[in-house]
Amino acid sequence: MKLHYLAVPLMTSLSIMASAAYAESYPNKPIRLIVPFAPGGTTDIVARVVGDKLGKELGQPVVIENRGGGGGSIGATAVAKADPDGYTLGISTISTHAVNAACNPKLGYNPLTDFTPITNLARTPNVLTVNPKFPAQDFKQYIDYVKKSPGKLNYATSGTCSIQHMVGEQFKLATGTFILHIPYRGAGPALNDLLGGQVDMMFDNLPSSMSHIQANKLRPLAIAWNKRLEALPNVPTFAELGLPQVNDPAWYGLVAPPKTPDDIVKKINAAAVKVLAMPEVRERLKQSGAEPVGNTPAEHAAEIKTELDKMKNLVKKQNIRFDGT
Repeated sequence: MKLHYLAVPLMTSLSIMASAAYAESYPNKPIRLIVPFAPGGTTDIVARVVGDKLGKELGQPVVIENRGGGGGSIGATAVAKADPDGYTLGISTISTHAVNAACNPKLGYNPLTDFTPITNLARTPNVLTVNPKFPAQDFKQYIDYVKKSPGKLNYATSGTCSIQHMVGEQFKLATGTFILHIPYRGAGPALNDLLGGQVDMMFDNLPSSMSHIQANKLRPLAIAWNKRLEALPNVPTFAELGLPQVNDPAWYGLVAPPKTPDDIVKKINAAAVKVLAMPEVRERLKQSGAEPVGNTPAEHAAEIKTELDKMKNLVKKQNIRFDGT
């Protein structure tokens, strides 16, 4: 009996020591970072800006793997089901960790229990853009035109139940307008069709649209942010336009599979926070329209819960259902 009592604390101590030793040697091979959307979108941009420096900070390459489709759920599911050894990480977004769970009852993961939050990497404004051929030079002309054309215009997004889709639905609800939703498999393909004039408008995350705006290939009409941007001083916020309910930004976090050891999570968090403080990383994110964050695992977990509750309310109000796009 005494041997049994001695064995329990001994086994616990050995387990703790083994975990610490594993974390100390981590990483000793390349790390896979799953981006749940196609190349070219904001999620991909943030992942690549941070991923390169994160790999150098950790001492092993961070290999970006794009797994688009299902509004981000395919890539997110792959992260949730991966081994919790620190060698598979994923990008969390409002789409994958709030909207999908709110509107898809058959989702293959629970955003609150099937991931280990690490940090929020960056937040970005959402922006309403149109093709330069669209018959509106500013938001007032735009809203007048849209109200005169119910059901005749459309807007592109990176997919059903994406954050862009939710911004579009919030906009329709707030303005009493009817615009058809055209979902794509990622922001990149949606942008291509907007640039080509196949769709009328897009509610997008600013980083994936910024270069096209700067090249005058897209016309920005409004942004979802707390103030006007230095890079776009003539573009008003939705709040300025009397639409505060459309003024929420997007964010992009870093998560691991469930039950990833705390020591590894702390190591990745510390490295990510250090990377986000680097002047060159901050400048690259700023140039693309993103603002670096770098908070704690607990803070990112709270952000996910807050957005999930918010999106559940919107999805219920707008009767949105995931269609597999």
